[in-house]
Amino acid sequence: MRPGARSLLKVKAVGICGSDPARVMVKGTYSFPTTIGHEFAGEISECGPGVEGWQPGDRVTIVPLIPCYKCQYCQVGEYTLCDTYSYYGSREDGALADYIKVKAANLLRLPDNVDYEEGACTDPSSVALHAIRKGEIQTGDTVAVLGCGPIGHLTIEWARICGAGRIIAVDVEDEKLEIARAVGADLCINAKKEDPVRVIMDYTGGEGVERVFEMAGNKVTQEQAILITKKLGAAVFCGISNSELTLSKKAVDGLLRKEMKVIGSWNSSFAELPVHDWKCSLEFMGRGQIKCKPLISHRFRLEDAPEVFRRVFHREEFFNKVLFLPEM
Repeated sequence: MRPGARSLLKVKAVGICGSDPARVMVKGTYSFPTTIGHEFAGEISECGPGVEGWQPGDRVTIVPLIPCYKCQYCQVGEYTLCDTYSYYGSREDGALADYIKVKAANLLRLPDNVDYEEGACTDPSSVALHAIRKGEIQTGDTVAVLGCGPIGHLTIEWARICGAGRIIAVDVEDEKLEIARAVGADLCINAKKEDPVRVIMDYTGGEGVERVFEMAGNKVTQEQAILITKKLGAAVFCGISNSELTLSKKAVDGLLRKEMKVIGSWNSSFAELPVHDWKCSLEFMGRGQIKCKPLISHRFRLEDAPEVFRRVFHREEFFNKVLFLPEM
């Protein structure tokens, strides 16, 4: 297949990522104008010259990151760390549209029993799986997930699959905690109503938890992640921050004295080895072991996008995973 070979897709479903509202309402994209939307699935409409193994009518999802395949990181399969990557939905036109042209190298086939709505959730599932793999959960570990948006919910699902014993979910919205419980959390804590550090330390007999996944990206949850980690445990930081962050002396002392690890997790892996997060996500979705439907709170028409982004950005109501369906 030629490196530049492309296919034209009819977009069937596209999701709002947690990074999209700020990109639309505040930060903008890397160049203007750019169509956003990087969590999507669709049907191949046309195949350009050099496309092999694909044909019109194929049902697909798309890895949005476009690596250079030349830098030192691409050479060892760490595409998410590419020095000169591009990206559908922020650096190149994305899928908040009826059609999108994509590189055939980024296509992944949907299993027959995975629909387009689920296919559009492959990205957050893969990000969650990548974080879980970084955390190296051991069978029976107590796990805490701080921040229960869609990626947090999927982290709970993957933690259960990977052998976690007890799973604790922390958020500030009861609706998100209800979803967390539905997808596998054993203990749900609303941090607006209770101190999660106190509750978790009591729950674990003062020991803390073996693995923490910080998915919110703010100074409060990052501090809490360190405070609740058990000695020799690990905290995986996956949440994207939009402001400056600081840690207290207490948190830093705890990090040192507990000899714990703080691990960064960025995006997802789509090299064949050691684990292709996207193919693994699709496989487990096809088996029914990763469930995305319970995460979807809203479905909208494409033409509703401007108003929807305004409502999501200003948090005018509860939103979880929001999908646009161009054919709705």
